[in-house]
Amino acid sequence: MKDAGLHGLTGARLKRMPAIRGKLLRKKLTLSQIQDLGGCRAIMPDIRSVHELTAALRSNLRHDIWREDNYILEPKIDGYRSHHLILSFNSKNSIEQKFKGRRIELQIRTKLQHAWATTVEAVGLFRGEGLKNHEGSREWLRLFALISSEFAEAEGCPLPASSLDKQERLAEIRHLEAELRAIELLDHIRIGMHGTDNALAPGFRPTHFLLRFDHINQKVAVDPYDIPRKAATSYDSAEVLENRNGRNNQTVVLVEVDKVENLKAAYPNYFGDVEEFRRQLIQITRNGEATEYAISSRKRTKTPLKPFGDLSWLRGSGFGRTPGGSSGRKR
Repeated sequence: MKDAGLHGLTGARLKRMPAIRGKLLRKKLTLSQIQDLGGCRAIMPDIRSVHELTAALRSNLRHDIWREDNYILEPKIDGYRSHHLILSFNSKNSIEQKFKGRRIELQIRTKLQHAWATTVEAVGLFRGEGLKNHEGSREWLRLFALISSEFAEAEGCPLPASSLDKQERLAEIRHLEAELRAIELLDHIRIGMHGTDNALAPGFRPTHFLLRFDHINQKVAVDPYDIPRKAATSYDSAEVLENRNGRNNQTVVLVEVDKVENLKAAYPNYFGDVEEFRRQLIQITRNGEATEYAISSRKRTKTPLKPFGDLSWLRGSGFGRTPGGSSGRKR
């Protein structure tokens, strides 16, 4: 993105163990067949930026493109839209040959597509349903599919094959929104998911974050780490503990972001940040149109980045430790 003069967010994560098991059982795969045990995501402001970043990657990529799934040109039937590149590790370095062929899924999506996908997850977390995996309320799943068509139209992209015409689509969206009281529920999610605000210790520069979403209390806790190995160890321990309890009271996920201030923007589903989707839903029900987020050419020039923004939203844990291997958590 820097080389191409593009602005956007990047994030990475390891797939959760319950998600791995579920995928193995659901799709009858072997472990070596799962292409997204590790994932990287780029969130771009608009559809033009998505195309430009994809082109830049193709022209300057040392790894192999093992497979490509363009769900923007061919949206999934549930409305999911994103451009996926499954990368196969390649290196001339003899020490790195042991990693040859290992796969990472890179997702490139727009801000609007990201708002849709993360709201599906946020509503699923809030309702205790696996909406992301097509489990739970048919009405909510239908509403998301219809909204996806509106977003695709706003971005000038192909609509899912099953899309209704515009007027029928709007009528059904308005009916489902009223029946589900969807805007009201999104308000509850925004307000309900909260914790205790904490500040980072001076000089502490975490790169990995362990997020724990408490399903019962609707709160998220954040544990920051500046050493990836310690973050991974804590993640493993949290997964083992959750499996041992067997109560499924929390969702635990380990994520990595390029800049700490982008954590909430890259993973809004864990912080109840459904504002963009909510705003678009209100606009669609009232005015009949979604709006693509557009960035002007003037703003696309390279600008110096501030090292840290307002981090008061970091919640659930104290960040009092100094750097040098600590988790950053107060004892």
